[in-house]
Amino acid sequence: MTADWNNFLIAEAGAAAALAGLIFVAISINLQKIIEYPGVSGRAAEALSLLIGILLIATFGLAPNQSQKLLGIEILAVGLLLWAMTTIYFIRGMMLIRHRRRPWWWLATRSLLSEFAALPFCIAGMLLAAGHSRGMYWLIPGCVFSFIASTTSAWVLLIEIQR
Repeated sequence: MTADWNNFLIAEAGAAAALAGLIFVAISINLQKIIEYPGVSGRAAEALSLLIGILLIATFGLAPNQSQKLLGIEILAVGLLLWAMTTIYFIRGMMLIRHRRRPWWWLATRSLLSEFAALPFCIAGMLLAAGHSRGMYWLIPGCVFSFIASTTSAWVLLIEIQR
């Protein structure tokens, strides 16, 4: 079933690895400022988590001789972990907004992107585990939103933090 998706999974793994490398560089260049500002380290962790999630899903999808049900369970596990992590970062961000008086839309935009990244992975996993091969199509929005959220965070970690 996943043979038709091999090229997609390989491309997503490569893109996720490249962006994760960019974020690691951004963190190493701006480590002092990232530690200095509350919430920014969480943003870095969130961006890396989403990209590592894509790498894990691609790895599971490319593993040979794996049943669709097992693949679904693996993708669901990654999706649930990503959802839990992004929710925790959202809750922590809400506390920062209250204390530092940042605008609500600042966190809402970032959180929505992250939730829109994690939830399609959960849907894909549930559908695949239930025997619906079309669940693979839910990987597309999950990857797209993961890349958007991670690229936005990379921009903040590289450029905006210098302001």
